Amino acid sequence: MQSMNQTLTAIEGLTVGHATDAVARTGCTVVLCPAGATAGVDVRGAAPGTRETDALRPGRLVQKAHAVLLTGGSAFGLDAAGGVAQYLEEQNVGFPVGSVRVPIVPAAVIFDLGVGDAQVRPDCEMGYQACLNATDEPVAMGTIGAGTGATVGKAPGVMSSPGGIGSACKYLDSGLIVAAIVVVNALGNVVCPNTGEILAGGKEDDSFVDITERLLDANLVPGTNTTIGVVATNATLTPAEVNRVAEMAHDGMARAVRPSHTMFDGDTLFSLATGAHTGSGVNTVGILAAEVVAEAIVNAVTV
Repeated sequence: MQSMNQTLTAIEGLTVGHATDAVARTGCTVVLCPAGATAGVDVRGAAPGTRETDALRPGRLVQKAHAVLLTGGSAFGLDAAGGVAQYLEEQNVGFPVGSVRVPIVPAAVIFDLGVGDAQVRPDCEMGYQACLNATDEPVAMGTIGAGTGATVGKAPGVMSSPGGIGSACKYLDSGLIVAAIVVVNALGNVVCPNTGEILAGGKEDDSFVDITERLLDANLVPGTNTTIGVVATNATLTPAEVNRVAEMAHDGMARAVRPSHTMFDGDTLFSLATGAHTGSGVNTVGILAAEVVAEAIVNAVTV
């Protein structure tokens, strides 16, 4: 039953596909919305690797995206978006420009080059394969797709833990659905939002350490971490409102990743609104967005 789906694909019209290279420890994950969804983005980290984020700002010509790509490979991995665009073009999906349709495929990357084969990165072929693998079944979670090479909890002298990709969903009786999919490759630890208990992160002698404390005046390698994801809803939102949802959703990241939004993270959240449901405002969607982002982050390292 659709109501039993507690992941992003509970929202009608959205499918998710992973492509994974378990040997090289990298991969990518695509969220397909071929009918188009009003799209927004909020970049909070200081070391992002992204594509087409400016196109999603309010007041731009293009107001809808046809897919969002989350990928490993650092900036090299943005090549995988070309495969997503190729797949969509073959389906005659995209923004109409005369006789041509141009697929709008925003993307964000994590840095996973240090955990597997740094010479193997998601490319056009892998992005295309992720599209072929896309379904509306509940999203597979853990070290798969863009979460394959993710790690969390990084500071000098500590051992990081595996990160991953997670998803979560909230339903209201009104028919509103808000869901998220998040790739967790954070500098900080993943904690239980309610208790602060460390669920995954930096370890020393098999015990978790407080990464926030260890980071004070630490000599870090910049640009090697990030948490990226997509928040989606069936609500009807304007471009300004969907961007506000992306902003509010970052509250969930701050609850579950400590610290987050640092100079060494590229924390980025996209937002999508399909418009199938009416009557729910941006405040309701944004509040639930923060909740599902936090839950998705926890699921990435525990499911």
